Amino acid sequence: MDYKQLMVSWIEEGTLNIPQLLLNNYHTMGLNESEFVLLLHIYGQIEKGNYFPTPEELSEHMSISSEYCSSILRKLMQHHFLTIEEGLSPDGILFEKYSLAPLWEKLADFVIQASKMKQMQKSMEEEADIYSIFEQEFGRPLSPLECETLAMWLDQDEHNTTIIKAALREAVISGKLNFRYIDRILFEWKKNGVKTIEDARNQSQKFRTHQKSPAQNDPSMPKRKSVPFYNWLEQ
Repeated sequence: MDYKQLMVSWIEEGTLNIPQLLLNNYHTMGLNESEFVLLLHIYGQIEKGNYFPTPEELSEHMSISSEYCSSILRKLMQHHFLTIEEGLSPDGILFEKYSLAPLWEKLADFVIQASKMKQMQKSMEEEADIYSIFEQEFGRPLSPLECETLAMWLDQDEHNTTIIKAALREAVISGKLNFRYIDRILFEWKKNGVKTIEDARNQSQKFRTHQKSPAQNDPSMPKRKSVPFYNWLEQ
């Protein structure tokens, strides 16, 4: 089951707050206030077991005539917000009923697309921000080649911005502030499956432990005063 179908099933089961979802998004979905309120009334009638409320029954709860209610119903069906289906009673009798499934599908589509757009915007903002961070650390504008390398890390190598910033900090602490060194860090991290800040922290600690001199690793040698470990991954 894909995410859209999952959302539709949540809506139909009542797991999601339908009125609130519609209230937040109905206008952007192309519905006006009368259409929105009418759909809510149909939803409420279906919840009560009245699967095919008449225009007269619906207009009783609204400040519109039954004729205008009928015209809105036709418009909602023309624009695929509402449909009429056949149902089967426990006695085996066929009956007509309203189905809000088209509305739920549109709502699921809208929420998913809105989420994707929000995530895309956030990603673009993070990518724009990382260029500024690199220029601040280097104390100069990045060259076209450096910008291309940074873009390659993001798009081709698919490193997230958090990992790239962590590699930049490692280069700063190591006193080797250049793209070649940062690229090497990212290469080693990717080879070792580093995907999160915690992974990067552990990998860095392993590397620093490995880089200790033999005297430091030899328990028989006199211990020198320890130097506090600089946790470059801490904010």
